[in-house]
Amino acid sequence: MAGNLLNIGKTGLFAAQAGLATTGHNIANAHVPGYSRQQTVQTTTAAQDSGYGFVGSGTQVADIKRYSDEFLNVQVRNAQSTTSALASYNAQITQVDNILSNTSSGLSPALQDFFKSVQALSAGAASTPSRQNFLSSAEGLASRFQGLNGQLEELRAGVNSEITSNITLINSYASQIAGLNEQISTLTTSTGHAPNDLLDQRDQIVLDLNKQVKATAMPGDNGSVTVSIGGGQPLVVGNKTYELAVVPAAGDPARLEVGYVTGKTVTPLTASSLTGGELGGVLDFRSTTLDQAQNAIGRVAIAMAMSFNAQHRMGQDSAGNLGGDLFTVAPAVVSVNMNRAPADPLDPTKVTAQVSDPSLLTTSDYKVEYNETAAGFTVTRLSDRKLTTLPAYTQPGPQAASIDGINFSISGKQVAGDAFLVRPTINGAAQFTVVPRQVGDIAAASPVIIGPVTGNKGNAVVSEGSVNANFLPPNPAFAPATIKYEAATNELSGFTAGQIVKVTVAGVTTPYTAGTAPVIPFVAGASYEFGGVTMSLRGLPVDGDQFTVKRNSGGVGDNRNMVLMGELASKPLLDKNTATYQAGFAQLVSSVGNKAREVQVNGLASESMLARANAVQQSVSGVNLDEEAANLLKYQQAYQAAGKVMQIASTLFDTLLSLGR
Repeated sequence: MAGNLLNIGKTGLFAAQAGLATTGHNIANAHVPGYSRQQTVQTTTAAQDSGYGFVGSGTQVADIKRYSDEFLNVQVRNAQSTTSALASYNAQITQVDNILSNTSSGLSPALQDFFKSVQALSAGAASTPSRQNFLSSAEGLASRFQGLNGQLEELRAGVNSEITSNITLINSYASQIAGLNEQISTLTTSTGHAPNDLLDQRDQIVLDLNKQVKATAMPGDNGSVTVSIGGGQPLVVGNKTYELAVVPAAGDPARLEVGYVTGKTVTPLTASSLTGGELGGVLDFRSTTLDQAQNAIGRVAIAMAMSFNAQHRMGQDSAGNLGGDLFTVAPAVVSVNMNRAPADPLDPTKVTAQVSDPSLLTTSDYKVEYNETAAGFTVTRLSDRKLTTLPAYTQPGPQAASIDGINFSISGKQVAGDAFLVRPTINGAAQFTVVPRQVGDIAAASPVIIGPVTGNKGNAVVSEGSVNANFLPPNPAFAPATIKYEAATNELSGFTAGQIVKVTVAGVTTPYTAGTAPVIPFVAGASYEFGGVTMSLRGLPVDGDQFTVKRNSGGVGDNRNMVLMGELASKPLLDKNTATYQAGFAQLVSSVGNKAREVQVNGLASESMLARANAVQQSVSGVNLDEEAANLLKYQQAYQAAGKVMQIASTLFDTLLSLGR
């Protein structure tokens, strides 16, 4: 009896000791990230039949229970993944917002300074200082475009670095999870009990993994977990890992993407499939903000360069020559995206693209791809996936199409899988440079001068006139003319025979052929276009009045073309002729600012959700020091009581021994 009582006391002592150890373990790890509180689970040992009933034989510790709720853990991981993604996005977009909205180093001040120099030169076309100021302001504008693009390129390089470092961390976490899976499976199988501390370590690493990318953990065999990312690609299965790798993007080697490694094959993963975490945040930032911002600045630069070049070519410089390009227009970047081996290596498929109408330009890139089923090419606008299907392709082409102000041309012998990436505006700002190097190269004057002949008797007044693209080569050379009014027939003569003369009255244009019937009528206030020159006549001429149209010689002080260039500042030349240069850039600044604010607000909301999810999880898994202090007292008293039982058993045993003396 005493021996049984001693054993009962011993089991109670061991149980209390285990309870004290577990409670102490909780207290010691109360502030360790990922630790889940533990508690001893006691059960009664088998009772013995003594004839008069079953007498208990004590207690035993059946298990050390770990308080962890997988449903709550998943909520914390998801909230952590979203919060990390928004924090990463916010850190990046804030830099873009600061770059674009800066009132001193942004684009708007440079645009304003440039247009001020245009106005100043319009007021004094013969002034060398005004011409030099114009060139300096143009150089300043070009430097600002290039500087903004350079800053965005630095952010792009930073995104590449972020992708590389995140992939290194993800692979490291995957390796650690696989190692813990192996340890946990071995210990679970050999002991029949879960190694709680190793489970906590693994859960914490899975949580840390979700800070880098959204990952899903599913229960596996023998206590292991299977971790997957993206579109379900497994990252950890048991003790086996699948790595991610950094790969250059198809068609753009400088752009790094994420690849999934299977054996010796690396398959690129789409940015849209890798959501959540810092990696998802930077990928989302690059595709939805950085690319759009760089393309938008490039679009403004290209539109400005093309419109100013078109007007500058219709002017005349100080030497009497027609003006050339004022700014450099960056060509569209076309790169092979995913070409298969061509059927004819000597004549592979070629795609070219050229901006023809900047007012229709978007900020999107395009994918040109051969569709074997339709036997033709398709053009996909990547910003909204709008698809344009071209007619059936007859090799070797060429085939042309105009989409969003871009002329696409396809030639060569196509094969299935041919695909090209077209970026019309990506280098618009980077390659925006000033072409004229000397002040005399500025075509501020108009190349023609129109005026009445001395001795005219009527009160007809002729406009200064202007020229259009038909005036420029390779069109027929301009022929000076003396326009004469003949009252008997109310006609104007003197135009080059066979020349088309367009007469516009009240918005209605009627073409006439000089030297043939019907004659070219005189209409007061009408405009006359011929040989690329447009003039208008007001008032009433008398018979014999003449007006000369000739090349402008000695027009150093002429400012007519510069005035027209100054008007470009207020003309809507973007977004289908609804927005000016300034408005186009302001729209970019506004959209980036709004997106930055949206990300910031969502980030704060996500942090609040993460805090709530953590609080709920900790209510189950967290260590409450007050509760543990009470448990210490409970197990201390149990230990003391069990010791007292053993002491009594010892006394009873001594009494029995004394009876035999």
